[in-house]
Amino acid sequence: MNFLAHQYLSGESEKVKIGNFIGDYVKGKKYLDYHPEVQKGILLHRNIDHFTDRHPIVLQSSNRLKKGYKRYSGVVIDVIYDHFLAKKWDEYHTQAISKFVTKSHEILVRNYLILPHKVKFFLPFIIQSRRLESYSTLEGLQSALEIMSRRTSLPDQTDYAIQTLQDQYDDFEAEFDCFMNDLISYVRNKHQIIVATPNDLHLNEGKQTKEL
Repeated sequence: MNFLAHQYLSGESEKVKIGNFIGDYVKGKKYLDYHPEVQKGILLHRNIDHFTDRHPIVLQSSNRLKKGYKRYSGVVIDVIYDHFLAKKWDEYHTQAISKFVTKSHEILVRNYLILPHKVKFFLPFIIQSRRLESYSTLEGLQSALEIMSRRTSLPDQTDYAIQTLQDQYDDFEAEFDCFMNDLISYVRNKHQIIVATPNDLHLNEGKQTKEL
């Protein structure tokens, strides 16, 4: 999952949110340098990624992009799933996405000094573009993938990704919904993180198909 989903799955703890945001940038035992609650967020991030990368529904989605992205297809699915989470936000959270993203920005800025160097570098761009919120549109998704292809090792296949998504949009969306129910259940049951879904909509819908 990408930035928006990791923040969404962090619950209400500010420090857990920080840890979950920086999880990709804290390697090995370096997480022990942080406050215990930030450590919890970093480990939560790692466990979410582990659960996601091995989930059969995610693998099914990834296979739709194998032709253009090969081993990087899972990275693109992370961003596509953030697109669906942002687009369908009102089904998944009790707070408006604009307020949720603004609060996330405030938390990260308030704790700027403890962020890893790479996160300090790109955070202003994420805030300025409101990247987490912009995922809700295909234009925002396309922009995110183009930036990733310029700044990371992700292949420059953005047009292919967007076209494939449009051609199979309903299939991708159905896979996202099924997977998110499993993921919410996993985070609640294994990590005791309460995700504020409307009327506990997804409380009992998830049926985990693979556990750590």
